[in-house]
Amino acid sequence: MNADVDATGGLATEPPDQGSAGKDPAGTAGKGPARKGIALLLVFAVVGALVSLSLGYYGRTHTPTGRPLALLVGFTGLTPMKAWLGTAAVALGIFQVVSALWMYGRLPVKRKAPPALSQVHRWSGAVAFVATLPVAYHCLWSLGFSTFDTRTTLHSLFGCAFYGAFTTKMLALRANRMPGWALPVAGGLLFALLVGAWATASLWYFAQPGVPLR
Repeated sequence: MNADVDATGGLATEPPDQGSAGKDPAGTAGKGPARKGIALLLVFAVVGALVSLSLGYYGRTHTPTGRPLALLVGFTGLTPMKAWLGTAAVALGIFQVVSALWMYGRLPVKRKAPPALSQVHRWSGAVAFVATLPVAYHCLWSLGFSTFDTRTTLHSLFGCAFYGAFTTKMLALRANRMPGWALPVAGGLLFALLVGAWATASLWYFAQPGVPLR
């Protein structure tokens, strides 16, 4: 979710060069770089898929400990800690989406995004990712790749896929000649997977009656 306004590699498109109109009637000049960009994106997607599969394999073959390695200050149980960290990550993810839309002029507001928003956007993405790490670690180490029912199976799939999508997006973010749609699609998929993992764990937990909140 961590996007860089100045190095997005294609979130904003450059206006066409009017002076070059008619010089390439067949439209073949950009086909080579475009194909290379798509090929590179596919390589990144494969790397991300391998990350997801590796996490899933570890979670499936590792014997769950059933206990937390450590609890953050203020929490008395593993599940509420994970629920709140996951919720914090989703809240920051929502800010990521809204701030990105504002910076690229996709919100129905006349006011231009302040320059400082790009830094806040970047740091909020980093904090959101860090917030997911204790959740993922304890999901894999303490609970494993759970398939007790539909909810836990979906949660395990969403969680592993999230880190694969994150890997793909970070690789694409720092590469040149990415297709213009690559980062918006990767970012949207990343956010959707995060929400999916949150809905099948944190939201479900908070909806249960009488559960401890810390």
